[in-house]
Amino acid sequence: MAASSSHHHPPRRARNTPPRRSLRTFIPLSVLALLATSSPLVPTTAATATATATARDEDDILRFINPLIGSTNGGNVFAGATLPYGLAKPVADVDGQNTGGFATDGSNVIGFSTAHDSGTGGNPSLGNFPLFPQLCPDDSDVNSCAFRSGDRATPYAASSVAASPGRFALELASGVRAEMAASEHAALYRFGFPAPDDGGEEEQHPLVLLDLTDLWKSRQNGSVSVDDDSGRLKGNATFLPSFGAGSYVMHFCADFFGGAVHDSGVWVNNRAGTEPKELYVTRGFNLFYVEAGAWVRFADLASNGNNNTVTARMGISFISADQACRRAEEEIPDPPRDFDRLVAEAEDAWRAKLRPVSVRAGDGVSEALQTSFWSGLYRAMISPQNYTGENPHWDSAGIPYFDSYYCLWDAFRVQHPLLTIVDPAAQAEMVRSLLDTYAHEGWLPDCHMSLCQGWTQGGSNADVVLVDAYVKNLTAGIDWALALEAVVQDAEAEPLEWSHQGRGGLRSWKALGYIPYLDFDPVGFGTNSRSISRTLEYAYDDFCLATLADGLGRPDLHDKYLQRSANWQNLWKEDQNSVIRGNDTGFTGFFQPKYMNGTWGYQDPIACSALADFCSLTTNPSETFEASIWQYQFIVPQSTSTLIDLMGGDESFISRLDFFHTSGLADISNEPVFSTVYLYHYAGRPALSTKRLHTYIPASFNDTNDGLPGNDDSGSMGAFVVFGMLGLFPIAGQNVYLISAPFFEEVNITSPLTGNTATIRAVGFDPSYGDIYIQSATVNGEPWTKNWIGHELFTEGWTLELTLGAEESEWGQAVEDRPPSWIGTTRV
Repeated sequence: MAASSSHHHPPRRARNTPPRRSLRTFIPLSVLALLATSSPLVPTTAATATATATARDEDDILRFINPLIGSTNGGNVFAGATLPYGLAKPVADVDGQNTGGFATDGSNVIGFSTAHDSGTGGNPSLGNFPLFPQLCPDDSDVNSCAFRSGDRATPYAASSVAASPGRFALELASGVRAEMAASEHAALYRFGFPAPDDGGEEEQHPLVLLDLTDLWKSRQNGSVSVDDDSGRLKGNATFLPSFGAGSYVMHFCADFFGGAVHDSGVWVNNRAGTEPKELYVTRGFNLFYVEAGAWVRFADLASNGNNNTVTARMGISFISADQACRRAEEEIPDPPRDFDRLVAEAEDAWRAKLRPVSVRAGDGVSEALQTSFWSGLYRAMISPQNYTGENPHWDSAGIPYFDSYYCLWDAFRVQHPLLTIVDPAAQAEMVRSLLDTYAHEGWLPDCHMSLCQGWTQGGSNADVVLVDAYVKNLTAGIDWALALEAVVQDAEAEPLEWSHQGRGGLRSWKALGYIPYLDFDPVGFGTNSRSISRTLEYAYDDFCLATLADGLGRPDLHDKYLQRSANWQNLWKEDQNSVIRGNDTGFTGFFQPKYMNGTWGYQDPIACSALADFCSLTTNPSETFEASIWQYQFIVPQSTSTLIDLMGGDESFISRLDFFHTSGLADISNEPVFSTVYLYHYAGRPALSTKRLHTYIPASFNDTNDGLPGNDDSGSMGAFVVFGMLGLFPIAGQNVYLISAPFFEEVNITSPLTGNTATIRAVGFDPSYGDIYIQSATVNGEPWTKNWIGHELFTEGWTLELTLGAEESEWGQAVEDRPPSWIGTTRV
């Protein structure tokens, strides 16, 4: 093997930076208004909740947040109430598209639970210990109530659904109204029951049950106790993670307010009783799933002046039920009167997180586009979740603990780079948490949820997250020596179970320079597949490692891993063609699997695409993961210039990109396709990237309930929208943002670290988006010919001014103005 280079890899700081100018800090009137006024009260019933958006001040940025975007059509978003990165996430759970808990798919509500993940695929995640309010048809017989999830499933009125930052509400067909708010570790529910008839009938006793289950019905065992006097419910259960190994225990503490306790007890399957007051349940014969839980009924609701409402405070904890009680009591000390306070505090928290960004949309820009932008930014800060103080496995003093990295294979591309810009303090905490996980578990996680190790989808993507933070000077207490150690371990040491940590096939990777098809790997085990996609991802992971080593003064490691980063070329088969429905596409040269002896295997380049069958880890593992060879052929971010040469040069590369995006092969619903929208930059045609982006926004990304093309993946889809509308795209792991035309007249982002304000301004802005091609650019008033820019734009507060026109110009086309791309060869 040999390696050579004729270009550079991205330095930590952009070259040819313009002189610094004094920039004024732009604070929009909307922000000044928010600073000067208190939060408006939020309507407290589902019937009036739809007035929330219009009730807010016209300058309140929260009016552009729609949590229901992606609540159907597989977006799987979390639509409920939450604080930024909060643990408690209450929402209604449905029996339809319930991966994120709630969906606007017309399915039935089966409960209201307090913990969720957002935008994930596969099995539903969390949704533990749902509460469900109802009136028993026969008030004298508690067994007339519905206890099992299928029996209690109730439609909701679509027009009653109200979702906004910090609050969620709806009305069931039974007439029960439900609304909820959240603190960091607890949720507050208000269940409003229909008023009793004025017919002299005896008082009805509303019932609220708790189910020892989760959305996936993965519970292994569970327990609950009922306090006969107060109605307090305490307990825990053991569950399985929805996309990982192991199990986790969650604890709960539920208290009720608004009425006296009439009676209480436990239930199993469809039977209930007032004795006993404790219950332990496990899997039955042949793992038969037993539905069980506890219940409380209430009296004197109509006479207490609270609109026939039961208020439930639900604390959750991964440590103990006592901690769940304590957290709930501290965060929600006065439940009957705390609801509006919780909503207002959540709104203020979200305004603070959004405050670094301000937009002057421009006359004629639709509110729909602005809603899509701000809602995407909002969703990017729902997860990962801050579980500090809730980790039962270790407690590192002073080091935060984040969980619900679900999964970094999705999120490293755009979500974490976005947080580095708008919330660098949180991103630094996440990096520190990843390193602390390495220190205690021995490996950086690639996917981690519910305190469990998630399945590894490709390479060791935490490596890219760490290096992206490094090249953008995100320090904030990060131990970079420890980071180098962790990333080197990913590159050199194979774990026994590389299915959920580290990398597999490292013996072959080092000896052969690729991951072989049907690899012999006696050192560790995982799904023996994905040889092409793992080869490509390992190569980029090694490039990122080389970047970190170079910055930390380790030239030996830099040279070693820079050479290994060219291994992707070893699976390039020059004479491979691609046929679709019997017709040759006309393109030659694709990645193909290769055996250990160096001979070629075969995978149809269109397999695993939207034109064929979807490929997953569990159902039909293939040599590419969740995408086709057609899609993966473009994912070589360290050496795109070399890839262009292998494909026959600029025009051939552009032709291939065009075919990919117009033939049905491109799957915009999955994150690997994101960068392909912008790869025209590397061929000197940045205008075509902008043109391509406008075929996806707003067609596939918009402000409707089905306004996402696929799983939001912890906010990755939202982050893609935000970057697209900003006019930038990050190459994660490099100090590179590709420049395109913004969707707004001006965007200002004030760095929370430096206080400097970056401005992206469109001159000749056209709200009809006919003039979307950059004619020229300046940075701080000086000409800028490069079609990319560095992170200094944000930290130093540069002004990037883009003059737009109706036709493609020569701006950004010169070879020297294209993004950095290391050229290396190591073909065998």
